[in-house]
Amino acid sequence: MENQGINLSSLIVGVDPEHLMAVSGQLTELSGVEIHAVAEDGRMIVSIETTSEGATVATFETIRQLPGVLSASLVYHQYETDPDEEA
Repeated sequence: MENQGINLSSLIVGVDPEHLMAVSGQLTELSGVEIHAVAEDGRMIVSIETTSEGATVATFETIRQLPGVLSASLVYHQYETDPDEEA
């Protein structure tokens, strides 16, 4: 069986502080999305893990369009061809 590669991305998401709890809840419901840090001013560090570039783009666009999201910036992306093998 051939291993499928993994796309790993990291984002900084700017959220209206009044919508922070709602956006956090919606993010945790998205497949492959994890919140790593949240600042009181609404900045969040979020990661996306998918098996295709198309899924990464779709998830990024979903995040960008959530009500209360002011900005979403990609800060890191890596394609890992063999996620079971450590570098």
